[in-house]
Amino acid sequence: MASIFEHSSPARALWRTCLASAFRSALACTLVGFTTLYGPASLRRQVAFPAFSYVTVILVITDATLGDTLRGCWLALYATVQSLGPAMLSLWLIGPARLSSSTTATAVALGSFVVAMPERTHLVAKRIALGQIVVVYVLAFINGVHTDAVMHTLHVAASTAVGILACVLALLVPIPRLASQEVKHNCELLVENDSERLKLLVKAFCAEDNTSARASIYQAKLVASSGNKFLQGVKKYQESMQWERLPLKFLKQSRYTNSKNRMQDVEIPLRGMEMALNNNHTFPVTMIDEELKDGLVRLEKNMNVGTIFPCDSSTTVPESLAEDMKFPQTLKTRPLTHRDLPPFFFLFCTKVLQSKLLSTKASCTSVQDNLIPNNGKLIDFSKHNSTSKSSIWSALGLKVKSQRLMPAFKCSLSVGFAVLFGSLYSRENGYWAGLPVAISLAASREATFRVANVKAHGTVLGTVYGVLGCFVFERFFPIRFLSLLPWFVFTSFLQRSRLYGQAGAISAVIGAILILGRKNFGPPSEFAIVRIVETFIGLSCSIVVDLALQPTRSSTLAKIQLSKCLETLQDCIDSVSLQASKDCLGEKQKKLRECVNELSKFIGEAEVEPNFWFLPFNSACYGKLFKSLSKIVDLLLFSGYAVELLQEDSQASRKKIAHLVDADLEHFKEVVSPSIKCFREVVAIKSVSFLEKELGKRKISYDVELGKSSKTNGLANKEGIDKVVNSFLENSQGVVDKIHGVEDEEELKSQMVLSLSALGFCMSSLITETREIEEGIKELVQWENPSVQVNLYEISSMIHALHNN
Repeated sequence: MASIFEHSSPARALWRTCLASAFRSALACTLVGFTTLYGPASLRRQVAFPAFSYVTVILVITDATLGDTLRGCWLALYATVQSLGPAMLSLWLIGPARLSSSTTATAVALGSFVVAMPERTHLVAKRIALGQIVVVYVLAFINGVHTDAVMHTLHVAASTAVGILACVLALLVPIPRLASQEVKHNCELLVENDSERLKLLVKAFCAEDNTSARASIYQAKLVASSGNKFLQGVKKYQESMQWERLPLKFLKQSRYTNSKNRMQDVEIPLRGMEMALNNNHTFPVTMIDEELKDGLVRLEKNMNVGTIFPCDSSTTVPESLAEDMKFPQTLKTRPLTHRDLPPFFFLFCTKVLQSKLLSTKASCTSVQDNLIPNNGKLIDFSKHNSTSKSSIWSALGLKVKSQRLMPAFKCSLSVGFAVLFGSLYSRENGYWAGLPVAISLAASREATFRVANVKAHGTVLGTVYGVLGCFVFERFFPIRFLSLLPWFVFTSFLQRSRLYGQAGAISAVIGAILILGRKNFGPPSEFAIVRIVETFIGLSCSIVVDLALQPTRSSTLAKIQLSKCLETLQDCIDSVSLQASKDCLGEKQKKLRECVNELSKFIGEAEVEPNFWFLPFNSACYGKLFKSLSKIVDLLLFSGYAVELLQEDSQASRKKIAHLVDADLEHFKEVVSPSIKCFREVVAIKSVSFLEKELGKRKISYDVELGKSSKTNGLANKEGIDKVVNSFLENSQGVVDKIHGVEDEEELKSQMVLSLSALGFCMSSLITETREIEEGIKELVQWENPSVQVNLYEISSMIHALHNN
């Protein structure tokens, strides 16, 4: 394990990354500065707005690879056609001399709406296009009759092109920063990390005492936390690799094409193994013997880089691992009670891990997040999307959906009002109000006040640094320009901080470079004050529009999303059955995962949302609920694996076996599903006092027992869990014993024991996590209703009484 931490020292890696990013950014800005200040006069005349060249550089090159920059070239070209083409035509028809503050703002708003409306357009393209719209219209309004519509728009396009070309050159010097190399490096680190994690998990499973086992489990958690960073690095640069293929065909990239999916395939069973160990409270494991221990150790040693990337033509799966695929051939013991399930679930996860590592080369090109290989076949748990070819409109980003109307309308109003009030404050600097709003367009909902706050702070920090740099190096422009390098380094760290993030760091960079990177724009201190005021005007317009058109608070959205998660969870649990279609199961599990991920976003927004006069957001409670829901997502995924394997293994007597197993699954659903429905109903209400008032107004009486049935009592005590799971295990014994006279009988029985044990473990853990959700919901409702003694089932009965009358 020490090798992992030595190989990826966090402080050293962070410094290396930040310095490299700062060097590339500084080099690109230097190229822009040299071109716009010391280039040929004919070229300088074409680049009439060098400030936007710097803005383009920051939008494209921030923490970018060569693939990102090549994509940025295409996006800038697309943005230029999308924005400057209509702008040139409208300016030619209207005439720049006829523009006023209101007509300019209207034109900017309409152009912004057209740019923001398409769903599939990349965010960078939208930001560049919006920035161009602001610059071209406001500068035409400023210069008035002296503006030539055609040449003016071409000058803005030339300013964009200079910034893009500077980014490409900066990414090539001194050596290209390739996305494929970044993915390869992160993959190698992640493989090493996962190998060490597996080694620690196997060591914990084979430990002779609780102390040694817990120590290994804790070390495995530490290794997993660092592995998450490597996985995020793989995800981050996966798309950029596609843009490097065409110009760099000589690079061998096929091995890492599907690395994100392959890594996730390994991550899922490792999480399951850790979950099994956390639920096993007694070591040594009673079922383990020397043969089982030797098999686990051999399996762990054979899992290496080559097995995780079998898609590469030069890589073959080791024969030793292929032989270990049948491990364990037979099981000498079977689970008798729910306490015996964690070790069997651990072995089930090792089988899943083996299957994923041994997926064939042909399957690598189509591997998806919800695939698990079984006996050489791929089982797809997700509904296949048959959209083989996208339409030309979709490919160009012009596909329009009704859900985009409100975000596009908000964007157009924000930019339009910013330009209007910015021009009214200072006609010569009106674009500085609209430009920050335009280039900071978000792909989804943001924490409005927090983002505006960090943008304002970043702008002030960068502007003050620029003014100080001009003051210290007033007569030495080259040195003044070089003073940007330490600022780039600082903002690279700032970008990775929780306090400022990317939005604040970009604002800080632009604030400094617009002062230190240009000449002849007036006294720096005067320009700084005007730009800070204009930025404040633009951000204020953005906040007001956002609050006016989307007034729902993030904390309210988190509560609504929690209710949706519970509704989807209930649907998933009701679908667990041996008779269920694998496509149906996979689709519902995918929907639940998306709901839980959306809940995480709302929780993050609500945590940084100001309270004002509202009730504070209960971050701790929502954190517990999210943790339980995340575990349930994994448990349902494993239960889907187990059900699919049982369907494959029980073809001979499928109806009889399915009937016995489904009877216990129905009992499990009767225990869990009504409770989840109760929680969903309680979360959806406005408040308990409001509910009581409504009942009082209508003079409705209610029966407390109406919302509480004997089916939900099992969640209130541990005996209920034991009863459900032990009954399932008892019937499972009968299912396995009914297998006779088939080929490889003992091996098939062992496989079924593992699958049934995994299903039993998932059932037990799902009931446990449902109890945790019950406690979390109760805490949340009590937090919102401090004067009421909360009883979830009594509240549920009140809801039923109100709805039935």
